Order: sequence, then structure tokens, then C-alpha cells
Amino acid sequence: MRIMATMEATNAAFNHCCKDSGFFMVFKCREENAALKECLTLHYKDPVFFEECKQEYIREKLEFERTGIPTKSRKQKLPTSM
Repeated sequence: MRIMATMEATNAAFNHCCKDSGFFMVFKCREENAALKECLTLHYKDPVFFEECKQEYIREKLEFERTGIPTKSRKQKLPTSM
């Protein structure tokens, strides 16, 4: 859980910097971008997380083969007012 909290904070800092910097985010947000990349790299090297992602991919692939409907299409929300 601590990793996720750190990752969320790092992501929020990067997003905030990008929104505030506009077009110049490439130059102004280098530090936040580097911190986000480092955090993501540590997260993706976690064997438990890797296995979890692999299992989710396999489940989605099997469901697609069974139904022919991509996951993104299945998860679309219906309009609330018709």
C-alpha cells in the first residue's frame, strides 16, 4: 500500500506541474518526470505486481476469446438518462 501512496503522490505532482506549465512542461517538469519514471520502474520490477498483471491479462484474453467483445467495450457505462 505504501508503494501505491507514493506513486499516487508522484503522479499527482507530475500532473500538477504539467497543468501549470502548459506547452513548456517538457522543460519545466523534468524533475517530476524523472521521479515518476523511477517510481514506475520500481513498481514494474515487483514480481507480485508482475504476476498480478499477467493474470489479469490472461483473464481478459480468455474472456475476449469466449465472447469476442474487447474488455473496454464491455466496461462502457450506459447513459443515465434515456
